[in-house]
Amino acid sequence: MTFFNAVAQAVIQGLTEFLPVSSSGHLSLYQHFTGNSGEGALFFSAVLHFGTLLAVFVAFRKRIWSMMKELVVLVKDIFGGRFKWSGMNGDRRMIVMIFFSCCCLLPFAPFLGWFEGISEDGSILAEGICFLYTATILFMSDRCIKGKKKAEDIKLGDSLTIGFMQGVAMLPGVSRSGSTISAGLFSGMTRETCVEYSFILGIPVILLGCLTEFKDAVKSTQEIQWGNCLIGFAVAAVVGLAAIKMVSWLVKTDKFRVFAYYTGVLGIAVILIAIIEKFIGHAIVIG
Repeated sequence: MTFFNAVAQAVIQGLTEFLPVSSSGHLSLYQHFTGNSGEGALFFSAVLHFGTLLAVFVAFRKRIWSMMKELVVLVKDIFGGRFKWSGMNGDRRMIVMIFFSCCCLLPFAPFLGWFEGISEDGSILAEGICFLYTATILFMSDRCIKGKKKAEDIKLGDSLTIGFMQGVAMLPGVSRSGSTISAGLFSGMTRETCVEYSFILGIPVILLGCLTEFKDAVKSTQEIQWGNCLIGFAVAAVVGLAAIKMVSWLVKTDKFRVFAYYTGVLGIAVILIAIIEKFIGHAIVIG
C-alpha cells in the first residue's frame, strides 16, 4: 500500500464514518477499484476506525465523561439494590438504552464472517444493493415529523429498534450512522439526540470489531505496514472530527435527503459496474 493510498482511505473513512453514506461501503469500493484488498486491508480498516473513534471521544467528550461518572453510580445502585427503572436522568438512560441496543447485535454475531466476506468476494453487486437500501431509509427518515424525545425520554422499544438497524448496518454499503439516526427519527427522537446517541452507540461496537481484527492480524502472516497505519490513524481522526462538525450542520439544516439522492445514484452506478464486470470477466481496476 502506497502513502497516497493510505491517506486516501483515511480521508474516506474519516468523512464517511459520520456522514450517512456508509464508510465500509466506500472503503470496499476504493479497495475494489485500486486492488487494495485482503487481510491487510481489513486490518488497515480497523486502524482507521480507531482514528474515527478518537474523533468521537473528542467531539462528545462532555457527554461521554458525564456518562462515565454516571456509570460508576449506576453500578453502585444496581449492587446496592437502589436501581429504579423510572426516573432515570438523561445520562443513566443513555447508558441503559445503549446497553440494550448493543445486545441486539448478538443475533448478527454468527454472520460476522459472512458480512466481512462480502467486502472481499471480488464483486461489488451487494454493495450497490446496500447503497440503495441506505438511500431508502434516509429518504423515509427525512420525511418524518420532527420528534421531541431527548435522552431522558428514550424508551426500550426505541433502543431495540436502533440496535436492530445497527446490526443490519454490518453490511458494506449500509450506513451505520444513517441507519441508527434514521431509526431514532422513526422513534420520535430529536435530531440532536439521534446524532449523539448514534455516535456514542458506535463506540463499544466499533471498538470490539477493531480488537477482533487486531487479534486476527497478529495470528496471520500478513505483513503490516505500520507507518501507513499510523498515518491513516492520524488522518482519519482529524478528518473525522471535521466531519462531525458537518453532521451538526446536517442536523440543523435537515439535509438527509441530499445523502439519500447521493447513495441512491451511487447504488445504481455500482450495480451497473458490477454487471459490466461480470460480463467482461474481471474487476475494473484504476491505476
